[in-house]
Amino acid sequence: MKLAITGKGGAGKTTLASLLARAFAAEGQTVLAIDADPDGNLASALGIPPEQAQRLVPIAEMSDLIEERTGAKPGTIGGYFRLNPRVDDIPDRFSLTKDGVKLLVLGTVKKGGGGCICPESALLKALMSHLLVARSEVVIMDMEAGIEHLGRATAQAVDAFIVVVEPGRRSLQTAESIRRLAWDIGIDQCYVVGNKMRSDAERQFVQENLIAFRILGFLSYNVKYIDADFQGTSVYDIDPQAVEDIGAIKARLEEVVRSKEDVHR
Repeated sequence: MKLAITGKGGAGKTTLASLLARAFAAEGQTVLAIDADPDGNLASALGIPPEQAQRLVPIAEMSDLIEERTGAKPGTIGGYFRLNPRVDDIPDRFSLTKDGVKLLVLGTVKKGGGGCICPESALLKALMSHLLVARSEVVIMDMEAGIEHLGRATAQAVDAFIVVVEPGRRSLQTAESIRRLAWDIGIDQCYVVGNKMRSDAERQFVQENLIAFRILGFLSYNVKYIDADFQGTSVYDIDPQAVEDIGAIKARLEEVVRSKEDVHR
C-alpha cells in the first residue's frame, strides 16, 4: 500500500498520515511514514519526543550525503552529477522508529523551484521513486499542499492519492486545484477524507460539493487532538473516537484499493 496525502495547509493531512500509520502498524504491518512537507511536523503527530525528533535531519539538508551519492555539491545548478544515485540504504539509515512506524524526513529543495535540476533534487527524486516502487512495506507520504514531490513516473506507483479537506469552501477549492494538478501527471482518481467534522450537515456539505472525488470517510472534531499536541503524544493513544474514525477510513481505503487491483487483473 502506497499512499500520498495532501491538502490545504492546516486541513489535517499530518493528522491523517499519523493516524493511518498507527492503524496499519497496530495490525502488524511494517510502515514507513514520509514527511515530505517543508513545514512538516509528522514526528510530533506520531508522538516522537522533540529531543529525538531533532536527530532527524531532512535528507535534502544532508550536504555530505548528497555530494557522496550524486558527485556534486548541493546548490550546484548545471554541470555533471548522477541522476540515478544510490538511495536504497537511506530509509533504514536515516529514519527513526516509534510504535512500529518508521519515520523519514525528506525536506525540500530550497533553490531553483520545484523543477530545479540540481544534485539535491536528483537525490530526492531517486529516493521518492525507490520508496514508491521498490519498498515492500506500507508507505505513507505527508506531502506539501500540492504534488511537488511527485512526477508522472512515481505517481503511477501510488495506490491512493488522498486530499484532506475541512468543512469550508476554501479547503474544497484547494482540493479541486490539487485534483487538476494530479490529473496532469496521470492520477485519474483522487480520494477525500473530511477532517474536523462537527455535524452530519458538514459531512453532507463535503459530499455534495466534491462529487468528482471518492469519499473515504471523516474524522470528527474533537478537543483530544489539541490535548494530544499539548501532551506531545499521538491522538491515537488517547482518543477512542479517533481510533474508531481511522479504522473506518482504513477499511474503506483497503476496499477501494482492492477493487482497483481487481480491475487491473
